[in-house]
Amino acid sequence: MQVLHLLFLVLSVITTSQGSVPYQVFPLRLRSGSDGEKISGIDCLSWRLAVETHNLRNFGLVPSSCENYMAKYMLGGQYSADCFEAASAAYEYAKNLTLADDGKDIWIFDIDETALSSLPFYSSPDNAFGTKEYNDTSFKEWEKLGVAPALPAILDLYNKLLDLGFKIVFLSGKSESIRDIAEQNLKDVGYHTWEKLILKQTSEKGSTAVVYKSKKRTELVNEGYRILGNVGDQWSDLLGDNVGNRTFKVPDPLFYLP
Repeated sequence: MQVLHLLFLVLSVITTSQGSVPYQVFPLRLRSGSDGEKISGIDCLSWRLAVETHNLRNFGLVPSSCENYMAKYMLGGQYSADCFEAASAAYEYAKNLTLADDGKDIWIFDIDETALSSLPFYSSPDNAFGTKEYNDTSFKEWEKLGVAPALPAILDLYNKLLDLGFKIVFLSGKSESIRDIAEQNLKDVGYHTWEKLILKQTSEKGSTAVVYKSKKRTELVNEGYRILGNVGDQWSDLLGDNVGNRTFKVPDPLFYLP
């Protein structure tokens, strides 16, 4: 099943790359040796682990010598397996909860690199898996296409949580100005219903992710919602106030958001 999901994600990347904007999939060149092979003095597996454990923070770029390693990780199967492991842990927790009958038990999902994948963008040669300088204008152009594929593990978790009776809240740093595009993109890939879709207002543009998401989660709690679960790809999705009873992180070694 995981192989099929991975194939779907890779095909989605390839299909997107053939659209009107030239987001061509990075040519995967596998290295021999272990995943942790030292390249120019950098152990790329250890570097990625430091990112995921939040030991390494505020980095700007993935080390350029880890470009091929990152390609192998993201497209070679391990990234998909790691996402499914996180989703599986979340479901094991969720299925043992007893929900109230007032519709106030919610599960929060981040969108970019959680519900939806920007792998078509980050795997292009212009971005090379985070080893080249991030271009916000280029990302916004791609984002407005509304063609981001679902992250299969998270779509699977989403459907299971709906079956359990959870209300879903999407909490994203995406701009309110692209609400229609974001809504359609979510629906197109299978996220067909939600309690709330919270996007960033122009007045909140200068806020860090931790400050912004803490504020929005607090507003939810003040409205009477109970945050039983929270999934994101950045530590800033899972830190701050009212993070929820349990948090679950999916991997994202490509960039860092404070």
